[in-house]
Amino acid sequence: MGNNNKFDVLDGRPPPLFIGEKEKDLAKQITDELIERVIGQVIAYFPIDLERTNFHPLYGEAIEKTFLNPIKVNALIEWLENPTKVTNYGSDQITNLKIHFHKRRLTEDQNLYVRLGDFVSFGDSFYEIVQLEEPRLLWGQINSKIEITAKCAKARQDLFNNAD
Repeated sequence: MGNNNKFDVLDGRPPPLFIGEKEKDLAKQITDELIERVIGQVIAYFPIDLERTNFHPLYGEAIEKTFLNPIKVNALIEWLENPTKVTNYGSDQITNLKIHFHKRRLTEDQNLYVRLGDFVSFGDSFYEIVQLEEPRLLWGQINSKIEITAKCAKARQDLFNNAD
């Protein structure tokens, strides 16, 4: 075959499943618009100030945390069942949320990284992030995680004080 046949040589390896950066950007744009304009809710995100918070040198925990200014974040909020915990001191109802964040929107556009121990405000209550997962892949590609889910437990009133 001659060199004048444009089908003889490929310019480069095609992206996996024919999904390239343009398709990923389109999916991001559509997801951003759905979450922000159609079905999303707004929360205030309070990241821990890593420079001013005094962490225990061995365990890495902080009894009193210092927070940065809140950041407005659009996300999908899932209200979880609220089990009642009964102890020797009485009963206590535990309020839990699961927040579904759009990963690229947070990391690329807002320069925000969701971490355990950070707090969020939803409605009149504050919640601490107690568990994180990245359950969804974009079109099954292992290197394209598109969602961060944060399980949050309602914080006691004296545990979180956003006046710092």
